[in-house]
Amino acid sequence: MRKFKYTAVNLQKEKFSGIFIAKDERDLAVQLAKQNLYLISSQPYSGGTPNAFFTLGTGKVKLAELTTFCRQYAIMVNSGMSIISCLDLLRGQPYSKFFKGILDVIYEDVKSGIMLSDALDKHNNVFPDFFRSMIHVGEVSGKLELVFTSLADYYESDARIKKQAKSALSYPIMLLCMTIAILLAMMLYIVPTFRKSLHSLEVEPEGITKIVYDASDYLLANWQNLFLIIFAIALVLVLIGMTKKGKYFYDVLKIKLPLIGKIQTDLITARFARGFALLLSSGMDIVDAMDSIVIVLGNRDVAARFQKATEEVRQGTSLAVAFNKYKLFPDMLIQMVSVGEKTAALDEVLNRSCSFFDNQVETTLSSVTSKIQPIMLMIMGLVVGVMFIAIYSPMLSIMTTLS
Repeated sequence: MRKFKYTAVNLQKEKFSGIFIAKDERDLAVQLAKQNLYLISSQPYSGGTPNAFFTLGTGKVKLAELTTFCRQYAIMVNSGMSIISCLDLLRGQPYSKFFKGILDVIYEDVKSGIMLSDALDKHNNVFPDFFRSMIHVGEVSGKLELVFTSLADYYESDARIKKQAKSALSYPIMLLCMTIAILLAMMLYIVPTFRKSLHSLEVEPEGITKIVYDASDYLLANWQNLFLIIFAIALVLVLIGMTKKGKYFYDVLKIKLPLIGKIQTDLITARFARGFALLLSSGMDIVDAMDSIVIVLGNRDVAARFQKATEEVRQGTSLAVAFNKYKLFPDMLIQMVSVGEKTAALDEVLNRSCSFFDNQVETTLSSVTSKIQPIMLMIMGLVVGVMFIAIYSPMLSIMTTLS
C-alpha cells in the first residue's frame, strides 16, 4: 500500500484534495468513487519537506511567518478548536508558497495520527530547534496553547530587538560608507585634476600635498591589484568563518570587542531570560531547560561556557554560582536568578525581568550609537579637511604670491 496525494471532484464539480492510501492509482480511483469523488490527478506522497528551490525560498521558515503562525494558532486553540482544525485553517492563510507546502505535509501527518511535535521534527532543517523543543514540551505538559502564546511573544520580542540593533547601527555604517566613497572620489578624480593644473603651472607639491598626490598616483596605478588584495582578504575571512574554529573565533570577537561586546552580551541576556522563563513555566526541569535553551544563545563561546555551567548544575551546583563562575551574564541577571532559586519562583522572577533586559538592550544600543556617531563624524570631517588642505593650499599659495 502506498500514499497518494490526490485532487478529485464530486457531482457538484467541487474540488477536493488530500492524502489517501491505495495499492496504485487505479485502486485510488476506485476507492474515491465509492465516496462519490472522481479522481482528476494524483501523485505518490512521501511526506517529506518540499523543495524550497522551486518556491524561491531559503529552505527556512521566515521569523515573521513563524511568529504569525504561533499567534494565530494560540488564538484558535484558546477558542476551543482542535489541532486538526487549526492546521486546516492556517494552511489557507496567505503565507509563502514554501511554508504552505510545509503546513500541508504537517496537516496530513497530524491527520493520520502523528503528534504535532513529531510532524515538526520531520522538518528539522526548516523549523528552529528551540521552536520544536517547545512544542514537544507543550504537548507533554498539556499546555500547548500557553506555549504557542509564549512563543509568539518570544519571537516578536526577539524580532523587535534585532530590528532596533540594525536600526541603531545603520547610521554609523552609512557614515563610514560615505567617508570611504568621498575619499575614493577625491583620490581618483579630484586630486588628479588639480595635479594637472599645478603641473602646468610648474609648481612642485610639498608636505601633505605631496603625500596625498603620491597616494593618488599609487591608487590610480595599482587599483586593480588593491581590489584583488581586498577581495582575497574578504574571501579568506569568509572561508575562515565557514570553519568550526573560525565561527568560534568570530563569536569570541563579538563578545570581546569594545562597544559591540556590550550589545552582544545584552542581546544574549535578554534572549536567555525570556526563553528560559518560557521553558520553566511550561513545566520543564531546570537541567533539561538548560540543555534546550543553549540553542537560542546565538554565540558559540557563550554556549560552550553555558554547557560547562549546565554540567555543574547537573552535579548539584546552584544556577547563580555556575553562571557567576563562567561569567555568562551580567550581575543583575545572576542576582535575579539567585533570588528566584531561593524563593522557588525562578520562572516568575525571569518573566518579570524580561522587560527590564529588553529595555537594557535598547539603552545599550542608544548609548553605543551616541558614542559612535560623533566619532564617525569626526573621522569624516578629518578626512575632508585633510583633503581640502592638500588640494587647495598650493592654489592659495599661488594666489597669495601673485597678489
